[in-house]
Amino acid sequence: MRKAFIDTLVELAERDPRVLLLSGDIGYLALEPFIERFPARYLNCGVAEQNMLGVATGLAEAGFVPFVYSIATFSALRPYEFLRNGPVLHRLPVRVVGVGGGFEYGHNGITHYAIEDVAVMRAQPGLTVISPADYLQARSALLATWDISGPVYYRLGKDAKTLIPGLDGRFDRGRVQITATGDDFLILAMGAISREAVAAAEELRAKGLACTVAVIAEVNPAPAEDLAVLLGRFKAVMTVEAHYLNGGLGSLVAEVIAERGLHCRLLRRGIKDMPAGFSGSEEYMNRSCGLDRGSLAEAALKLAGRGE
Repeated sequence: MRKAFIDTLVELAERDPRVLLLSGDIGYLALEPFIERFPARYLNCGVAEQNMLGVATGLAEAGFVPFVYSIATFSALRPYEFLRNGPVLHRLPVRVVGVGGGFEYGHNGITHYAIEDVAVMRAQPGLTVISPADYLQARSALLATWDISGPVYYRLGKDAKTLIPGLDGRFDRGRVQITATGDDFLILAMGAISREAVAAAEELRAKGLACTVAVIAEVNPAPAEDLAVLLGRFKAVMTVEAHYLNGGLGSLVAEVIAERGLHCRLLRRGIKDMPAGFSGSEEYMNRSCGLDRGSLAEAALKLAGRGE
């Protein structure tokens, strides 16, 4: 996902000299296409993420469109006050790029798990929050939002191979992207973990439960109208996210259900507790938190009244 993002950023920089790239002494073997093409438009700000956001704020005020790149926990959490008091309050076009949503930096441990970033980012009015499901959608999302007014947070995965069946790189602002249709059950997914949601839906279809699956890539502002229409068609919905249950996709959907008075039972599948004291691969961590396809399918069957 990050490779497609950087390759697309190079294309945009070719067209618009305002595009700049900043990093916090990170991104080696990922940022080189931009650095080699535009060495004068790349700034390595060192391991100083707060200062990097401050620099980006000044550059945006001067008329540039700076992209700030780091691991998601470092780009979203360390400089959060600087993001709030700078680009958010002043409506400046700073683009914060967080790589490795969820457990993608599995063996690095909890300091590198981006499992609350969406919650803190979507709390800020005027901050667009985008979490693509695969690399083609990441490209589409960047092309659709790189020059909008105000700041943006892009939550990117590292996977450059997996594509979500039925998504075909689609991204439309204010819309959900439906990847599969079925009348029995609804699954809503955010980010790269969408691959497990889609695989779970395939297992469920084989067991006689036909699911509609939709990707929610833009979580702030929320695609509330699309969600309300979709949720209104189903008696039960399961949200899937590699993120804490509080404040992420599940919370967003709960808000829509409550505010619209919808009669749809909600099951939120995400991370319940801090995963302290153990670590492992992304696959292992997802499985440990019940976010693998088998666990998701089992939970959906129970919610639909077809489980044991």
